[in-house]
Amino acid sequence: MFKTIGKRKAGLLAVTAAASMMVSSLVNADPYKPYKGETLVVNFPAHPHYDAVMKVLPEFEKETGIKVEVDQLQYLAMRQKQTLELTKRKGDYDLIAYVVFSKADYVSEDQIEPLARFFMDPKLADPNYDPDDLIDGYVQNIGVAGGKKGYLPGPTGSFFGIPFGSETSVLGYRKDIFDKHGLKAPTNYKELLDVTCKIQKLEPGMAGLASRGKSGHQTSHAFLLHLAPLGGRIFDDNWNPTINSPEAIQAANALKTILDCGPEGGTSFGFAEAKNAFLQGKAAMYLDTTVIAGEVSDPEKSKVVGKVAWAKHPKGVRYASQTGGFGIAIPKNAQNKKAAFLLMQWLTSKETDKKIALAGGNPSRFSTHQDPDVVKKFPQMAIFGEALKDADPDWRPIIPPWGQINTELGTNLSKAMTGEISVEEALNKTNNTVKNIMKKEGYYTFN
Repeated sequence: MFKTIGKRKAGLLAVTAAASMMVSSLVNADPYKPYKGETLVVNFPAHPHYDAVMKVLPEFEKETGIKVEVDQLQYLAMRQKQTLELTKRKGDYDLIAYVVFSKADYVSEDQIEPLARFFMDPKLADPNYDPDDLIDGYVQNIGVAGGKKGYLPGPTGSFFGIPFGSETSVLGYRKDIFDKHGLKAPTNYKELLDVTCKIQKLEPGMAGLASRGKSGHQTSHAFLLHLAPLGGRIFDDNWNPTINSPEAIQAANALKTILDCGPEGGTSFGFAEAKNAFLQGKAAMYLDTTVIAGEVSDPEKSKVVGKVAWAKHPKGVRYASQTGGFGIAIPKNAQNKKAAFLLMQWLTSKETDKKIALAGGNPSRFSTHQDPDVVKKFPQMAIFGEALKDADPDWRPIIPPWGQINTELGTNLSKAMTGEISVEEALNKTNNTVKNIMKKEGYYTFN
């Protein structure tokens, strides 16, 4: 059972309790012995975090005698493959990586295992696992289902997956440009929007902030980045859409200002285009996922090596950065579930999380972000760890109809960003459509 108990303490209560009871009972010297010789097949995305994981995996095989075969695919191909695999009576995968909005689909279709029984087994669960150290916003976002709103912690919640490759939104900014003009990194939205449009005047040929703006889910993503810190939500607690609220209008107008003062062609930018505009020195700021940090420091991909500093996502009425990245889960139709749990636990342990971070991955633990060895090699990790304390597990609703809603929101907002319609018209239209979607999906059955 889960309940919300405040920042850094919400989430794995059942796991913590089970682990504490197992301290005295876990005495066997080699928990992996019964599974030596087994071969696990795992499905991971082609992603910088998982590239780092691949460097560390041989240590698991050497330590445990369990073999691991990795099917590493581009994200969309991975998602399509999982859609087929998880419906089989006997699946080929023992462990899968997934993005957060797949959680609603996999749990509602009963396709991934609840993890409580594994953490309750003293022959499997490591009493030194320390689940409280996992980034709790991601424990809630990636792992919990069945609680508040169906996808957040609460008395009825259960735990299905563990964060593995946590990302959040941070502000990257050109320290050399800011120092040159006596500017400070913006800490709130007023400062952010002011400096975004000031940069063009101070540095001819350079834009303010590189942002996604392409029609569809890219524009929706950019809007959501600003909605949560400015105090908005997609729904109220009764599933009434609030997409045209004053806070949502403010967030959409903030995005329009950013695009208007951003790089040329920003309304056609997806993630790659926005990222590359910053890497190529065409924009003074970048506000999106932490995953860009590795490329910022890569001279083969970046013209701004050594010129970038990092800050937390600026505050609106609150601090609220995005929750993105991946988690790992055990399919219901997996053939080697206990061994798969041992691999899951090993990969997300403190020791391995540090090793993966040093190899260039995204840590899933607070302690790793503050580890002296990690911070020495990657100084930005200390700031990223602070930003992750603000990670908002409810920055977007994780419900099965979200795909439809996301497309509708992004399509209408894109028209507002290009001036085809007003912001208010775009959000009113979306709000009405989403109300009908939710009615059709049965969200007002008990109203």
